[in-house]
Amino acid sequence: MNRGFYTIMAAQFFSSLADNALLFVAIDVLVSMNAPASLTPLLKLSFVLFYVLLAAFVGAFADALPKGRVMFIANLIKIFGCALMFLTVHPLLSYAVVGFGAAVYSPAKYGILTELLPPEKLVIANGWIEGLTVMSIIFGTVLGGALVSNAGSSLMLGFDVPLFDTGIDTTSEAAMAVVAFIYVLATLFNLRIPDTGARYEHQERNPFKLISDFANCSATLWKDKLGQISLAVTTLFWGAGATLQLIVLKWAERSLGMPLDKATGLIGVVAIGVAVGAVLAARMVPLRKSLTVIPMGIVMGLVVTGMVFVNDVLVAYPLLALIGFLSGFFVVPMNALLQHRGHVLMSAGHSIAVQNFNENLSILTMLALYAVMITLNLDLNIIIVMFGLTIAGITFLILRLHQRNQAQHDSLALIGEHKH
Repeated sequence: MNRGFYTIMAAQFFSSLADNALLFVAIDVLVSMNAPASLTPLLKLSFVLFYVLLAAFVGAFADALPKGRVMFIANLIKIFGCALMFLTVHPLLSYAVVGFGAAVYSPAKYGILTELLPPEKLVIANGWIEGLTVMSIIFGTVLGGALVSNAGSSLMLGFDVPLFDTGIDTTSEAAMAVVAFIYVLATLFNLRIPDTGARYEHQERNPFKLISDFANCSATLWKDKLGQISLAVTTLFWGAGATLQLIVLKWAERSLGMPLDKATGLIGVVAIGVAVGAVLAARMVPLRKSLTVIPMGIVMGLVVTGMVFVNDVLVAYPLLALIGFLSGFFVVPMNALLQHRGHVLMSAGHSIAVQNFNENLSILTMLALYAVMITLNLDLNIIIVMFGLTIAGITFLILRLHQRNQAQHDSLALIGEHKH
């Protein structure tokens, strides 16, 4: 790995850290506004929605400029969204602008890896990026909670700049100032990202042609024997991961008797497991062996169903850590394979945009299905069993599809081929 890769990791960590901390600051703003509780989940929805709506456009933008410059522009958009919240613009709109910046940021963040590193290094690089992203979620959650706490606000509001009025008078304003500083730090790292020298043909600007190009890119990945497998796996993983967060919170309340503030700690346990699994996968699974991890998804789904038998916190922690570990070990090699196939078949930015569209559409779909089941008052244990068996079942079907593809043609021979 070279210095450019570590600069990308630092930029990604601080940008993601600020994203996650700002979510809790935005929730605190809604509470201070006495906004209805129904607006809180809409914050996450407004953030994720742009990954789907802008999918046809952000890939072309990521390929039109050097990836480091795209990441720099995306972070400026995030800073603008944070500034809007500071200027008392409604949190839903402000956080949506941050989501807009994140949607622009993502194709460049992952696409630059395929430009900077050879294929055999992609699993290792993805392991580090995913591990750092998970750690940024954990630290961002902790930081966001600390910034809006009484102790945190007292500390920040007690800080004075001599002969200068900062205009920061509330807990939320002080918290937003800290988050904005972290975004600025990430932006400074963006300026240090090297130009890889990769250039793509002139990018289309007509929105209708962009949508048509995106549809073609999406069809290309889904038809590719390796692309369809890796894209199906990552799409399932991200939808399941977002839903599992809400299931764990509800399960902790009903089965373990934990209040919300302690239940969020269980999410951190899952995240730590994901980070460990991601790093081990990066060390142990080369790109050519990436498809051997598919059975781990089946095991993960079956382990999830075991949650219905757990009523003790001492058992819950290792169980959730195991679920996280299996998830991380399962998704990182598949993510690297998907990036490799996307780079070979099209451009890096376009392939990541297709990936983001499918993964975030999966998140929206699975969250909607979960909301319907909750509205129908289905027993939580039934929901957990259905959820786990669905993951295991779909992963099994993906494995069978790969085996059928292999019987027709050795698709594994495509791994490592040059761009065409």
